[in-house]
Parts: sequence; C-alpha cells; structure tokens
Amino acid sequence: MRRMLVAVVGGAVGLVLLAYASDQFVIGAARTAALLRLSPVVIGAVVIGFGTSAPELLVSGIAAGQGSLDIGVGNIVGSNIANLSLVLGAAALFTPIAVRGTVLRREAPISLGAVVLFALLLQGTFGRPEGVALLVALGVALWLILRSARGGDPTLTAEVDEFVTEGPPSSRRETVRVALGLTGTLAGAWLLVEAATTIAREVGLAEGFVGLTIVAIGTSLPELATAVQAARKGETDLIVGNLLGSNLFNSGAVGGAVALIGPGTAADPTLTGLATILMVAVAALATFLMATGRRVVRWEGAVLLLGYLAVMPLLA
Repeated sequence: MRRMLVAVVGGAVGLVLLAYASDQFVIGAARTAALLRLSPVVIGAVVIGFGTSAPELLVSGIAAGQGSLDIGVGNIVGSNIANLSLVLGAAALFTPIAVRGTVLRREAPISLGAVVLFALLLQGTFGRPEGVALLVALGVALWLILRSARGGDPTLTAEVDEFVTEGPPSSRRETVRVALGLTGTLAGAWLLVEAATTIAREVGLAEGFVGLTIVAIGTSLPELATAVQAARKGETDLIVGNLLGSNLFNSGAVGGAVALIGPGTAADPTLTGLATILMVAVAALATFLMATGRRVVRWEGAVLLLGYLAVMPLLA
C-alpha cells in the first residue's frame, strides 16, 4: 500500500514537473534560436517541433532504456491517439477549429504518413533498422516542410512570434531557462516512468496499457492545456498544425529513439494490434474531418472526444 501511494504521489509530481518544465524548455529553445538568428521557418518547424515532443521523447526513451519497451511504445501510440481525439475534440467543444489550407496540403498528409509508417514498422521486431528508417523519414519530412515554406509561412511565423515576442530575450536568461527546463523535464519523465512501472506491477495492469493511458495522457497534458486555452480565447490558428506536428515528431523522432535505445518486440499484443489500428484510424478520421469544410466543428469534436473515452477501456 505504501509503495502504491508513493508511486501515485511521484507520478503526480512528475506530471506537474513535466508539463511546466517542458513548456519553459520550448520557450527558452525558441528564444535562443531567435537570438542565433535562425529563420522563423526553421524555429517553427524544427526547434519548437522537437521541443514540444520533449516529454514523449524523454519518457519513452527512459522507459526503453530501462527495458520497459511496452511503456515507451504505448506512450507514442497513446499520445498520437490523444492528440487528434482527446485534445482536438476538447478544443473543438469550445469553438470550431479552423484549418489552414497550407496545413491540409503539407502537415496533414506528412503527419498521417508518419503515423502509418510507424504503425507498419511496429509490427514484429522493433529494432535499430526500424529506428533508422523512422529517423530518415523524419528528416525527409522536415526537408519537405522547410522547402515548401522557404518563401515565408504565416503559420510558422505566428507560432514563433508566440514564443519570442514577450519582451526582449536575454541570452543568459534563456540559456538558464533551457538548462533548467530540460533538467526539470528529464526529472519529471523519470518520476513518471518509475510511477507507471510501479503502478502496473502493483495493480497487475499490462505496461502497454499504462503507457497507452496514464503515461500518454500525462505527456499530452501540455498540448491539451495549450489547445483548450487557445480555443477559449478564439486563437485557433495554430492548434491543428501543432497537433499534427506533434504526431510527426512522436512517430519519427520518439519512435526512432525508442527503437535505437531499447530494441525488441512489444510483449502486449494489443499495442501492435487494436491500439495501432485505432491510432491510424483516428489520424485518418481527424484528417478527413479537417478536410471537410476546413474546420473541426463542435459535433465533430464531440465525436472525437466521446470516441476516445469509449475506446480506451477496451485496450486494457
């Protein structure tokens, strides 16, 4: 009982630390990149993209390194599902989410392709060749995004402005922010992984299910909080692009890192079966809803959100 209580408290502390520290890390990284005079396109597509996936990367990387491949993979699959059902659905309940034409032509197909590729490579042994393939695919995707946005992209520029225009950045202050943010994110990730493995062992739950639910929701909390807050304020321009970008980096960067750090085969067949099918189905459904009318309206958000709540218990 005491071990379970410690795990729950540790997991809660880890979630709070993960959410706050990762946010500070992204802000510091974006402002440092701006001080280094990197272009807004590079900052928006690469720096912020990697930064917002830092919780998933560290949590899954630590889990894979400790031999808990199911938690690492479950976190990726669960986060991809949550982003385009739980997060997008919750945000759309507040206000219709507009989708830019550039997002439909560029980020949407690339993100969907990354999710499908990750799902295919996850079948069977998930080892170093699969990891290399995912990282190469991510590199190609980023090259395509940067090339198509070379002439200037208002979406990426707006995203960068959101992070770098709150007062004049100081190189010393932002360096400290990056260091502390990364340290806090790492500590939060470690606490969350330790709590998740303990809870799974004590309660008798499969590690894959814990990764799909508790861990995935935890690492998606920054996206959920940001999306809901933006929707409440009516500032919905960046929500869809950020969620699609998160799925791209989860599938490519995080999936590649997990395969390289802790290669193996998922022990829970649900991860490579029903959960993976659901991940691809949600990505395809969300893309379809975005393309119809170039917005996600309230009833569509309700369908996504209720679908998430209804299906998650079936993955146990």
